[in-house]
Amino acid sequence: MKRPAWNGAPPRDGEEAKARIIDAAMRCIDRHGPGKTSLSDVASELGVIRQTVYRYFPSTEELFSAVGYAALNSFLERLVAHLAGRRDPADVVVEAMAYAIEQVPQDPYLGLFLDMGRPDAFSRGATSARAFDACRLAFARTDVDWAELGFSGDELTELLEFLLRVLLSFANDPLPSRDGADLRAFLHRWVTPAIMAPTPAP
Repeated sequence: MKRPAWNGAPPRDGEEAKARIIDAAMRCIDRHGPGKTSLSDVASELGVIRQTVYRYFPSTEELFSAVGYAALNSFLERLVAHLAGRRDPADVVVEAMAYAIEQVPQDPYLGLFLDMGRPDAFSRGATSARAFDACRLAFARTDVDWAELGFSGDELTELLEFLLRVLLSFANDPLPSRDGADLRAFLHRWVTPAIMAPTPAP
């Protein structure tokens, strides 16, 4: 007997449909792994045909990008909690970068593009306006007064761009020999000067 579409509970609107497709994709990734999950798996999980999924996500890349963004808020929550209590700006930036360099490739959702051999897609997502906004909100929740240090407006945007581009270089070409204390020492040596460069705001 044929299973009813949407497992018998159609979504109320397009936004709910997208959310359910993303949730289904995450379950499939958990079950099959990021490199072996297909749109057919997601459609089957939802009880719909592939064309239904394509209606909301025209390509596999768009769906997996949406999965990555859905996981971004959860990752940033963990990052902010990890940084709690740190007040030195260089220490916050270095630890944030080290944490991301170590954790992102291990996350089955955020590391999806890397696992599938599409670092270019990951790069576009990580440097998008949406990613900048999410990182800006996360930085604002740390115990550092960035505005007092001269990081506001364009200065903060440029700092975030710099940090994301360094992160992408590690994500696209990881160095196995750099981890733990060595990774943090490396970042402190070269990133700290960028944090100390701006003049404090009057």
